Amino acid sequence: MLDLTEVKFVKRIVVGSDNPAQIRTREEVEEAEALLNRCLSDSPHGSIIAVEKSFTVLQVGEHQVVLQWLCYHIGFVRRPYWLAE
Repeated sequence: MLDLTEVKFVKRIVVGSDNPAQIRTREEVEEAEALLNRCLSDSPHGSIIAVEKSFTVLQVGEHQVVLQWLCYHIGFVRRPYWLAE
């Protein structure tokens, strides 16, 4: 476990559709999942320091649609060189 006093960089990764105006494709969700896995496995290793869970219920015509997403906050001791912003 990473001591929070050591955290100098936090990467926020959203997995799922967080904007009803721009629904993410399956490929975009898979890219976010791959980035999350890389943050947790490649050097320097990150640690999950927080998870936001949220959803939105939309009315589309006669149907209700639920958008769900998770937002992971990954803490690093230093910013990874392979992580571009």
